[in-house]
Amino acid sequence: MKVSLPAWSDKFSAENLSLVSDGLPEGPITREWAWGNTSGRGIRVGILDSGIDGHHPAVGKEISGWASFYLDRASGEVVRSMEVHDDSFGHGTACADVVRRLAPEADLVSIKVLGSNLRGRAVEFLAGLDWAIQEGLDVINLSLGTTNSDYYAKFHRLTEEAYFRGICIVTAVNNMPIVSYPSMYSSAFSVACVPDREGYDPFEFYYSSSPPPEFGASGVGIDLAWAGGNTLSVTGNSFAAPHIAGLLARIRSKHRDLTPFQLKTVLRATALNTSGAEL
Repeated sequence: MKVSLPAWSDKFSAENLSLVSDGLPEGPITREWAWGNTSGRGIRVGILDSGIDGHHPAVGKEISGWASFYLDRASGEVVRSMEVHDDSFGHGTACADVVRRLAPEADLVSIKVLGSNLRGRAVEFLAGLDWAIQEGLDVINLSLGTTNSDYYAKFHRLTEEAYFRGICIVTAVNNMPIVSYPSMYSSAFSVACVPDREGYDPFEFYYSSSPPPEFGASGVGIDLAWAGGNTLSVTGNSFAAPHIAGLLARIRSKHRDLTPFQLKTVLRATALNTSGAEL
């Protein structure tokens, strides 16, 4: 008697099932294997923030894409503009600077959802993230979040969609000990800054065995690019997140087929506090 199979079983039928390479080395996962001799070329990184100062020398080459989102009070709808914009605060430029330090040849896409007071609405944030996912960006840096639990399900849906599409969402946890989204989702790469140590090393990062956050990176007293061609010494989880975003861009430029969960494995294996890590 022929059995009626449950939904989705067809993905694993003999005619649809194919051999999948794990994409990982047979030996230890080292930093050299992960990102040696790479620069992020061919990888698109979205900076969802206050905009990017595209003329700042630290940002480097031309920004490859622009999008901004704002709520139109008259219609109540979120409007998208694809025009070139500036950085209303400096925060986005600082994040772009960090990504450039780790992946200098990555293509940056500026997605503006924050204003001059570094504040924005959850609906604008949501629209910007949705657009970035639909654009198929490889890595999306979110040095922002929402504490509004009314948006929990909507941000969760988008973060899960990104995960299954192979898009890495890197998100800073809140600077205060409060819950924010999407940093609480396991499908995201959640990041906090680590205490200042001797000297700044953009490749210094750690793994947490009890997330969130899942990763820690430099973010204390760093001199970074700011709006208007300026430089500012900054501290915050916001500036730790783009270190992981830049590192992921660098890894992805060398290993294009790795999935987000494999990339988490690579980061865990190469973190400075991983026992037996071969650096």
